[in-house]
Amino acid sequence: MTIEIAKEARQQAIASIERYFLENMDEKIGNVTAGALLGFFLEEIGPLVYNKAVADVQERIQGRVMDIDIEVHEDEFAYWRKYDAQRKPRKGVPGAES
Repeated sequence: MTIEIAKEARQQAIASIERYFLENMDEKIGNVTAGALLGFFLEEIGPLVYNKAVADVQERIQGRVMDIDIEVHEDEFAYWRKYDAQRKPRKGVPGAES
């Protein structure tokens, strides 16, 4: 999979690489060389970063899906529990206190 970046972002990345070499390597590299280095990084290391980002998103989505059960869970067969809690017990009815 080829990672594509927008033309403006590519130009900014190339300028950043040129500046990095100038300030940290005490070496000036040209626009073409910086572009080639960017292409190498995008092809060689880009998929690693991309795959890590996808894995992070999958982990977050799975966590949110797990929370859905907590957020929308409804107790089953709750009618009689609610009904019994609201009414006073009657004598002679099964399950009612005497």
